[in-house]
Amino acid sequence: MPALLAVAPAIPNDVGGKYVAGAYIVFVLLLLIYVAIMGMKLARIERDLREVAEIAEARKAEPSAAEAAPGRGSQESSIPDSLTPGGSRGSGA
Repeated sequence: MPALLAVAPAIPNDVGGKYVAGAYIVFVLLLLIYVAIMGMKLARIERDLREVAEIAEARKAEPSAAEAAPGRGSQESSIPDSLTPGGSRGSGA
């Protein structure tokens, strides 16, 4: 019995073997295209992240805006009180 199972294929090649092979080829191609797209997206995100890190390092190295322009006021007051959690209208009660 085991010899018969080893000789007889599950799907005869003359009936559907070509379609099964074609389906596997299409699947592998789609998988490779997906991996390539994700790789390009990852490379773009890494490049953008590197740029943001460089900008942050440059801002950290610069003197603060309050020291450079004394008449402008502090950076902390740029958010209106209504948008802060402890603001006058922020609690809603």
